[in-house]
Amino acid sequence: MFKELLANEFVVPLTIGFVFGIMCRINLLRTDYRQYPTYPHGKIIHVSLGVIASALGALAVPALLKENYTAVTFLTVAAQQFRDVRNMERTTLTEIDKQELVPRGGPYIEGIAMVFEGRNYMVIFTSLVATTATILFNWWGGIIAGVIALLISRKLRSGKTLSLIAETSPAEVRVEGKDLYVGDIYIMNVGLEDAQNIIREHGVGFIVSPKDANAKVTIAHPGQRQAILHDVATQLGVYTDTGEPSLTPLVKRDLQSGRLGVFLLPQEKDAEHGKQVIDAVPILESVFRMPQKTKLAKKEL
Repeated sequence: MFKELLANEFVVPLTIGFVFGIMCRINLLRTDYRQYPTYPHGKIIHVSLGVIASALGALAVPALLKENYTAVTFLTVAAQQFRDVRNMERTTLTEIDKQELVPRGGPYIEGIAMVFEGRNYMVIFTSLVATTATILFNWWGGIIAGVIALLISRKLRSGKTLSLIAETSPAEVRVEGKDLYVGDIYIMNVGLEDAQNIIREHGVGFIVSPKDANAKVTIAHPGQRQAILHDVATQLGVYTDTGEPSLTPLVKRDLQSGRLGVFLLPQEKDAEHGKQVIDAVPILESVFRMPQKTKLAKKEL
């Protein structure tokens, strides 16, 4: 039976495509500072789904060549399953967000859920490319194509960051009377003297300046601002607790210039590290705006 299996012309292509698909999912699966997906159970779920996606991608071309068109329809079923993965991630992260001192916010959660769905399609693409290349060019062609597909998927793993559209600079945090300022941007009113002393001791401020009109609209979105606060709180900690509104990190916008004043109370008071964290905050796909790309804006130019 084993010899008959090896004699099948599609065994090698299927194996190479399947292996490269699994490698792609493992390569895309990273637990970073956000601690998501969790280890080991969260990773087990996503690797298992990656195995299914890899098998589907590897089977597609051989099924077509064998004129087994019914098997190809399973791809549509898989697409529905991966949409369910997106819903699962959205639900899970939304429940977790309720207990965060500095929550992610809806747009950030939607972006993460979208990524987990899209990565399964990258797995299908990788296994499909590797299998097809093996059928056309022998095993070495499949390996070369699989490696190229892995490199492409690795490049697509990371999106754009805030440093591409805005410049971040440290700014002075000062309390004038009961008013809190970061640089020249008003943040909030702080009435309690104890809170004012904590802010003077632990407060760190930054000014985020947009590079163009597109960036000005993007960073103005509350979801993008919340993503900044969450990432900094996750990596530097946050000097606050529940029921302490005067010690809550905030981002306020200067309406005239579009600049953001970022007020933080990190456990680790390190302005340079905070700047690096803000620069590395992902630009959320659901809030990214390009008003300068419209036909009206082009006519005005």
